[in-house]
Order: sequence, then structure tokens, then C-alpha cells
Amino acid sequence: MSVSFERMRQESPGIFSEACPSRVVLDHVMSKWGVLVLLALTDGTRRWGELRRSVDGISEKMLATTLRTLAADGIVARTSYPEVPPRVEYSLTPRGVELMERMTPLMTWIQANADEIVAR
Repeated sequence: MSVSFERMRQESPGIFSEACPSRVVLDHVMSKWGVLVLLALTDGTRRWGELRRSVDGISEKMLATTLRTLAADGIVARTSYPEVPPRVEYSLTPRGVELMERMTPLMTWIQANADEIVAR
């Protein structure tokens, strides 16, 4: 591996400390629902109902909370159209696209190994 934990700590003292903003971002991005919502958005813009169907098992409240958090973080864009009935669409921002370029290999590894890991 090219980057180690110690090297990261040397380059950014205080990183991963209890008060470090990285912990907040990790909590938002790497939560079960955060990851699944972000993965669903890698295929493009989605409406609420499409996301709800794509992320099996997520409650309406958790989907709303997750989208609100990711939008506040600048990772997901929320576009509301003044129509009747109202139409709202969600998509990855450029920061979200960059994040998913890095996260997708991890998710591919998890998908390939999950059955064997869980079976242990």
C-alpha cells in the first residue's frame, strides 16, 4: 500500500482524533445507508421513489435523513422543480462523483468477498 496510517498522521497531525472532521465525514459517507444511496446515484439522477426502490429496506425517514445529510455535505445535489405534483431529483455532485470513483473499487471487493466472509 502506498499510504499508511502512520504516514497520514505524520502529514496531518490530529487526523482521526476524536475531534477530527474526518470522523464526521466517515460517519456520513460510510454508513450502511449512505453507501447504498451513493451507489444508487452512481447510475445517474434519481427521483425519491426510484431511490426508495433501489435501496431495499431503507425507511422513508432514513432515506430523507441520509439525503439531507449528503446534500448538506456537498456530495449529493437536490433539485426541486416547481411543478404540480412537485418533482425532486437527486444526483451526485462533482465531489460525490470523485468520492464514488474511489469507493466503487471497495464496494466491488466487498461484493466479491461478502458471501465467504459472512459464511465464517
